[in-house]
Amino acid sequence: VAITTEPSKGGDQKTENYDVVLVATGRRPYTDGLGLESLGIQTDKLGRIDVDSHFRTAVPSIYAIGDCIDGPMLAHKAEEEGIAAVETIAGFAGHVNYDAIPGVIYTFPEVASVGKTEEELKEANVQFNKGTFPFQANSRARANGTGNAEGFVKILADKSTDKILGVHIMGPNAGEMIAEGVMGMEYGASSEDIARTCHAHPTLSEAFKEACMDAYDKPIHF
Repeated sequence: VAITTEPSKGGDQKTENYDVVLVATGRRPYTDGLGLESLGIQTDKLGRIDVDSHFRTAVPSIYAIGDCIDGPMLAHKAEEEGIAAVETIAGFAGHVNYDAIPGVIYTFPEVASVGKTEEELKEANVQFNKGTFPFQANSRARANGTGNAEGFVKILADKSTDKILGVHIMGPNAGEMIAEGVMGMEYGASSEDIARTCHAHPTLSEAFKEACMDAYDKPIHF
C-alpha cells in the first residue's frame, strides 16, 4: 500500500510503501438530537459541550463530563470527572489532575503513558533528565516467553527538582505498570523517590525502578 503523508505543521509530502496499514479515524461526541440548543447549551465545532472548570454548562443546573466535553475520550477520565462534578454539586472541592491521566494502547506489546512527552517539554523550554531501561534486561520479562522482553520504560524528570514529569512504557503489562507512574506524579514524587523504593524480584516493575535510577543517577542491572 502506498501512503502519502505530510507534516501537520506544514512541509513537504512524502510517499512510502507499507505491507499493512491501520486506519484509526477517531471518535466524536454523540450530542446531536439532545435538544441542547433549546436549553442554551453551547457546543464547539466537534460537538463537544462547553463547560467551565467545575463541569457546569451555560445552564448552571446542568453539568457535563466525559466523552461529550473536551479532552481524551477515556473511561477513567470520565469517571474522575463524574466524581469531581458530584463533589462540586454536593458543595465540596471537586478536582481532576489532567496531568496525571494515563493513556493505554492495548496492543502487543502494550503502550502506556502519563504526563508530558520529550517533545512537549522541549517546546515548553523545560529542562529535563531522561532515564530508560529495556525489558531485555529484566529477568521476569525474559522468563515470560517470546516477545515479552520487547520494549522499555522511560522516565522524564525535571532537571532541577527531579520531579517526575512524564512516564512512557512500551512492553508487557504496560497498562498495569503505568499506575505506579500515575501515583508518583499525583503526589509529586521524584525519580529518586521511586528509585529508592524496594520493588519485588523478579517483577516487571523492577524495570520502572531501574528507569528511575537512570533518570537521577544510573541503573544497576544494565
